[in-house]
Amino acid sequence: MSDTKLLLEMYRRLTEEFGPTGWWPARTPFEVAVGAVLTQNTTWRNVEKAIKNLKEHRMLSVRALSRAPLSKLAQQARPAGYYRLKSQRLKNFVDFLRGEYGGSMVRMAREPTDRLREKLLGVTGIGPETADSILLYALGKPVFVVDAYTRRILSRHGMVEQEVNYEELRRFFEQHLPRDVSLFKEFHALLVRTGAQFCKREPRCDQCPLNFITARGASPRGTRAK
Repeated sequence: MSDTKLLLEMYRRLTEEFGPTGWWPARTPFEVAVGAVLTQNTTWRNVEKAIKNLKEHRMLSVRALSRAPLSKLAQQARPAGYYRLKSQRLKNFVDFLRGEYGGSMVRMAREPTDRLREKLLGVTGIGPETADSILLYALGKPVFVVDAYTRRILSRHGMVEQEVNYEELRRFFEQHLPRDVSLFKEFHALLVRTGAQFCKREPRCDQCPLNFITARGASPRGTRAK
C-alpha cells in the first residue's frame, strides 16, 4: 500500500470512529491565533478559560491586547499556564500583526504561504507548530500541523522513524496528501483525538481504529522521512 493510500485509509477510518471534529473552535481568525499561542504546553480546557477571561474583560482584539499592560494580560491568561511568558508571546504576535499587516488578519492571509511562515517563525515565542496552526486554522493555508501525537502514531506503525523531526514529518503529510485545507484540518484533529484516546504512552492498540496497519502488515512502501 502506498503512503498516500495508507494515509487516506487512516483518515477514512478515523472519520468513521470519531466523526467530524469541528476543530478549531473559535469565532474569528484572530481568536484562533490567540488560542494557538495559549495552547502551548497545556490542555485546550485551560485555553478556553483564558480566552473566556479575555472576552469578559474586552481584551480579545488586536487593539485591546496591544494596549493592555502586560501584568493585566498575564492575569487573564493565568489559566493557560506559563501565563507571563505566554502574555509576552501574545504581545509579540500582536506587534508583528500590526507592524506587518496593519493589525489585519485578512491582509496577513494574502501573504504567500512560505514567506508568511518564515515571518511567523521569526516572531519570538512562535515555533513551527504554533505557526502552522495559525496558517492552517486561522488563515486557511494548506500547511499540515503535526504534534507529539502525530509523531508517536506514525512512528509506532513504522511509517516514519522515531527520531523524525518536525519539518520532515510535516513534509511527509504534505507530499502524500492532496493539498486540501479541509482535509489537513480534519486529519490533524483526528490524529490528536486518536493520540489522546488510544495512542498513549501505554497504547490501547486492541481498541484503536488504526490497528489494521500492524495487523495487515500494511506499513507504507516508498520514501519515508528520515
